[in-house]
Amino acid sequence: MYKNIEKKVKLELKNEVEYQKGQVVSKTLVQNEAVSVTVFSFDKGEEISTHAAAGDAMVTVLEGTGKYTVGGEEFILKTGETLIMPKDIPHSVYAVEPFKMVLVVSY
Repeated sequence: MYKNIEKKVKLELKNEVEYQKGQVVSKTLVQNEAVSVTVFSFDKGEEISTHAAAGDAMVTVLEGTGKYTVGGEEFILKTGETLIMPKDIPHSVYAVEPFKMVLVVSY
């Protein structure tokens, strides 16, 4: 079920992706018909444009600050904060500063 990550090893998810200048980097840890888990890093000013997901999407900021726009409403999340974005509602993500997040989508 899990991929791209070691098992039976203590780790910090934020260390699973590195920052890259001018890019959004992602690493998928789980992907199946019920759930997906992906870790992201965003360079400052980078974004994922408006889209909708087929399942509820929960994001937790692992480091830094990100801005989430969900159904037209803005949320600023800092390290340790979590937001759930309902399925089928348009949302986007913008890096206020370099930041890392984990995304869990349940279908």
